[in-house]
Amino acid sequence: MRKILILFLPAYIVITMSINTIVEAVPKPPEGSRGELYQDLFVTILLPYIEQPINEYYSKIINVTPMVYPYQVDIVSAKRVLEGRSFLFIVTLEVTPVVGPHISVGKDRLTFKIGAPDEIGQSVKLIHFNHLETHELPPDLKHILRKQQSL
Repeated sequence: MRKILILFLPAYIVITMSINTIVEAVPKPPEGSRGELYQDLFVTILLPYIEQPINEYYSKIINVTPMVYPYQVDIVSAKRVLEGRSFLFIVTLEVTPVVGPHISVGKDRLTFKIGAPDEIGQSVKLIHFNHLETHELPPDLKHILRKQQSL
């Protein structure tokens, strides 16, 4: 067991460090800027791909479908996978799904691989979903919780 750990630990560290260098923080663009326009356009196009894993996760907790609004999606990082002007990207988003009158139910991080369909089999592919936070519902929305669950 120790030999396996000694062999794989350095590889794990190198891979983790490589992934961390790939991810670059994307600053929030100024309000009304062209950058904000492009971010909003990009998120709007990705919305169906964002909603599916969000709905799958929260369907186990609540009996209504949470909404995901483009202005509640932040681009955490975006990076070209290959050198030069390739059209294969890794994009990480933070999403705050809501129910009712914009009551947040949590925060989630989704990482997508985006590229030409011939490169990844489809143009958008979810490669990682991470539930970051669970937000408690106000008393008037507790009825949407599934039995034995609490937010």
